[in-house]
Amino acid sequence: MKMKEAALIYLDKSGGLQKFVNDCKSYCNESSQACAVFRFLILVNPSDITELDATLGNYILHQPVKGTQIFQSVCFTAVKTLSLIQQIETEAQMNIVLKLTHLPSLPCYILSLCKFPFDYTTQRFYVAEGIVIAMSIITKYTQGAKFVCSEETCQFSEGFQYIRVHTAGATESATLRNDFVCSLCMSPLKEDKKYRVLGDKQVVEMIDSKAVSVFQGFSGSKTHLRFQSFTVFLRDELSNEMKMGNQYKIIGIPICMQSYLQATICLEANSVYPSNSPGPSCISEKFQYLLSLTSNSCWKFTALLADSFASKVLPSGIYNILKLSIMLSLVQTIDGDDKTTDYLDLLVITNDSLTLESHLNYSICLVPRGVRHFPSGEIFPIVSKDKHGTGSAIIQAGSALMAKNGICFIGELTSYKKEKLEQLQAVLESRTITKFIPGKKYGEIIDQKVIFPVQTSFWSFIDVDSSSKKHIQLDNTVIGQLDLSLISATLVDAFGLLIYCNEASCCQSPFPVTNFIFKKSINSEEIYSITQQFQTQDYEE
Repeated sequence: MKMKEAALIYLDKSGGLQKFVNDCKSYCNESSQACAVFRFLILVNPSDITELDATLGNYILHQPVKGTQIFQSVCFTAVKTLSLIQQIETEAQMNIVLKLTHLPSLPCYILSLCKFPFDYTTQRFYVAEGIVIAMSIITKYTQGAKFVCSEETCQFSEGFQYIRVHTAGATESATLRNDFVCSLCMSPLKEDKKYRVLGDKQVVEMIDSKAVSVFQGFSGSKTHLRFQSFTVFLRDELSNEMKMGNQYKIIGIPICMQSYLQATICLEANSVYPSNSPGPSCISEKFQYLLSLTSNSCWKFTALLADSFASKVLPSGIYNILKLSIMLSLVQTIDGDDKTTDYLDLLVITNDSLTLESHLNYSICLVPRGVRHFPSGEIFPIVSKDKHGTGSAIIQAGSALMAKNGICFIGELTSYKKEKLEQLQAVLESRTITKFIPGKKYGEIIDQKVIFPVQTSFWSFIDVDSSSKKHIQLDNTVIGQLDLSLISATLVDAFGLLIYCNEASCCQSPFPVTNFIFKKSINSEEIYSITQQFQTQDYEE
């Protein structure tokens, strides 16, 4: 009784009681005569409830079923006392869903697949953070159902004594079992299907945000880890809340899905919040100091940055135009979901692919979402069958959507087939990709079409030595004379910037103009010493 009083006080102070009354009125306005289950969402702040009543707060965090039952009892009493919904006869008809605003910032509430209890009996709230790599189309599930006694003479052969509602982690077969018996006469129960309530369901696969390093071509980290995706179930109002490639923080209850001899850990989502990795608050002090020293010239600062950039993989003095272009593309990457941002796509023509790949692999690691696409995978989304038994379509992200707001390095352009190149050209021109889902193939009545925005900068290159033997001598060739017949002109034009690198080796002397510019840039010992101190972390910031 004390916890019910605390729940009522919390609802009154937080405005939840007034919201509940308004939700009840909306049921009265609808044609709810055939409703057996009435669903209500209640926003709960665990910190405020714990301050009000510690036991109730503990129930909500660690025994959510019991915590929900307390609020269910309070809401049922309010409905009967205030005569809010005439159709409600029993407490079981009220489907109360507690939506948590947050969890305590303690390690024990962070979901870890390594530390999670493997007996799968501790069904409480955890928080997990990750990036969406796949999602299914929206399907239906049984949100609630009414059962009656099959014995017509039994008093429970009518009425709303037996109501089944979905609970976190329950499957469709658990909600609609056929082995229920009447508690009064022990006769089998049967479902009254006209009262079945359906809801929306979506399956999402996610990986830890740290796993992005696995998709990069180069990593300075000495730690070698194996990352595994985890599955999140989104239901009802949470369906379509997630977007492919975005990063989210999920509050939910872990569940165990048994499939033959395998056990898979999934998360039944309770609340979903966008989560972006915090970026640097300011530019490196070294860069700021260099900018102040070179403020008397409009080109000194950028020339020095290009000269010292990627010194770990390339000697200073070569590929400076490419370095400057890469830095321009890198600074175009953003955090968030701004669809108006311009992206700088790079296509490099070279005769030294080994040096170029080392440079590009190094550069994509400077942004949080740098992805090196490998030929064994897919650049763009693909559609397959959901492996969780629903038979519906699930869309895998592909490298392009994994690199959202970052860089996708797709390697040598001539290694792809014509179909893939045409798809790439369409994406570069429209910045969207459309996936067609045939309904008949995936158990749906109608066909569906899903459009994904592609918020990624693409890097690629053409090795003129390996792609064709017909090129004339490179040392005396300008871009307009190169034979690019293997790649369509419209695809080349779709890239934002075309760069021709003809520096065959580090020993080749730079052009006289370039040599003059950099000698004039480094005209003091102090400036030269600063450029030698730049580290990878400075460029990341």
